[in-house]
Amino acid sequence: MSTSPGKSSDFDLEKFRLRHFVDQLIDMDEVEIHDEPVALTALAEIIEGTPKALLFKKAGPDQLELVAKANAGRARIAAAFGTTYDKVYDEFQRRLATPGKVVEIPSGEAPVQAVRITGDDIDLTRLPFYPHHEFDGSCYISAAIDHVTDPQTGRRNVGSRRLSLRNRTQAGTNVTAPSDLKRIYEGCVARGEGLPISFAVGNHPLDFYAATTRSPVDEIDLLGTLRGETAPVVKSLTNDNLVPADCEMILEGYLDERGYIEPEGPYGEYMGYYGAIHLDPVFTCTAITMRSDVLHQTLQHGSAFVLDQCDSACMTAMRVESEAMSILRHAVREPLGVRLMEVSGGASGIRVRMRQHVTGEARKAIAVLLGSVHWLKHVWVYDEDIDIEDERQVEWAFGTRFQADQDIVLLTGIMGMTMDPSLKGRRTGGKAGFDCTKPVGRDGDIPLTRSAAAIFRGTARFQTVEQALEAEPMFYAHLVEAVGSDDGRDVACDLDALRQSGKLGRDRDGRYHLYESEPGATGIVGELYHDPNDGT
Repeated sequence: MSTSPGKSSDFDLEKFRLRHFVDQLIDMDEVEIHDEPVALTALAEIIEGTPKALLFKKAGPDQLELVAKANAGRARIAAAFGTTYDKVYDEFQRRLATPGKVVEIPSGEAPVQAVRITGDDIDLTRLPFYPHHEFDGSCYISAAIDHVTDPQTGRRNVGSRRLSLRNRTQAGTNVTAPSDLKRIYEGCVARGEGLPISFAVGNHPLDFYAATTRSPVDEIDLLGTLRGETAPVVKSLTNDNLVPADCEMILEGYLDERGYIEPEGPYGEYMGYYGAIHLDPVFTCTAITMRSDVLHQTLQHGSAFVLDQCDSACMTAMRVESEAMSILRHAVREPLGVRLMEVSGGASGIRVRMRQHVTGEARKAIAVLLGSVHWLKHVWVYDEDIDIEDERQVEWAFGTRFQADQDIVLLTGIMGMTMDPSLKGRRTGGKAGFDCTKPVGRDGDIPLTRSAAAIFRGTARFQTVEQALEAEPMFYAHLVEAVGSDDGRDVACDLDALRQSGKLGRDRDGRYHLYESEPGATGIVGELYHDPNDGT
């Protein structure tokens, strides 16, 4: 991490501000704006009821400005990366390969410290904690990014966490899942120490990607890496943690030395089920700082049946797509695209589109993804002629190119996602791949060719059907186009004339040939396909 001092004039402190990004989304018609006062208890139902991002101008009794679902949607993620979605995962990998840095600016120049609340003035109950799901254990802020420093190594760690309101100065937080924060905190507890922590609330989507990317580096530098340029940070008022100088709000404080002592949860998690109550540490707030025109933020998590509208699922999907595509480019010759289904949580099932060059290449893609990406549970592989964004096409290919007795790749005893409810508390489970591709080397075989409407756009190239067939064998529709017929019946009659004169043949795929045959009968060119009904 860079320790060189900087100044605010070195940065555009609005460029990666959440409010600036929301303005971009408004211009894209991605935001539903609520100007009227909205009760905190009404927020969850409204948020779940629309696929758009939402901007509440007057949320709760304090009429706070609050944005929801700024990260939830492919168009929004693409806008955050400054590209189109089909190029997002390449841009993500490009940025990860170009390490960035942060520079500390003076406290008095950081917009996030324009308003400073300390001591007896701290009151978390004035912030927009609200009930998210029916059986949640409390009201929540779901959009916090945590910043800590490992006392043992001095290395900065960044993650993403929820906060559940307890009182004016305390909140619960979930530090049970495997994470660097859990490791650091357990070390502090073992030494009888508290852990200073600062939560950034109101962040650009890129900062969430930085927070959820694990890297063996000083993780605060990932802010600069994912932004694609040096990021300004500032030291917290009441601890030494560095935080984004341009975010909306910081909650400073500590996790005390008592360890895992208070029940936290349940909470609606990313798979659309509740995470059970766990014993977790208590966060005590020592300072609140914010912009003078602060924009509060909430993320949507875990709403079953609409997971494709949830920030967590959409962000996870892009991250796993990026990882999967990177793996495939080293494993198979011609991967063409991947598509994760956000509605299943953004990581359960992935579709792969590829061009097979040798038999078994689709199965190799399945094996390498299931073995390398622990998030994944199911992989479907399709040919290059299938649009994996189109539900009709993938279902058609699944129904017509897949046989359960020969096209399933099944792995057992594989490490899975611990929060997957279907594991029923186990660490390992089964994964499956579905080879929905055609046999290699049989392109052009009529029984394996998808049918579609004939489209006639060419101009006449021959005067007669016989002249056209002298050039090459043709399918009927291609003959109609070759002679410039706008009817087609005339071509059928011309073909019959050739048949009656003993000049017509057809191959097994149905092309017409000039071919010596019995007058009045169509000759067979080559051998026909085996009739699966023969003998039944």
